[in-house]
Amino acid sequence: MSTNDYVKYMTQQLVRYMDTPKEERKVKKTNRKKERQPLFSRWFGVLPFAVMLLMKKRK
Repeated sequence: MSTNDYVKYMTQQLVRYMDTPKEERKVKKTNRKKERQPLFSRWFGVLPFAVMLLMKKRK
C-alpha cells in the first residue's frame, strides 16, 4: 500500500466519522463499551478466571 492510498483511506474514514451525527457516535461508543470483555480476562485470559471460579466454589 502506497502512502497516497493510505492518506486517501484515512481521509475517507475521517469524513465518514464527521458526517455521522454526534448522538449516533455516542450510541455506537456506548455499545462498543458494553460488548467489551472484562479487563481481567482481556489481559490475562481464561486461566485466572477459572482459578477464581474454583476459589469461589470452595467457599
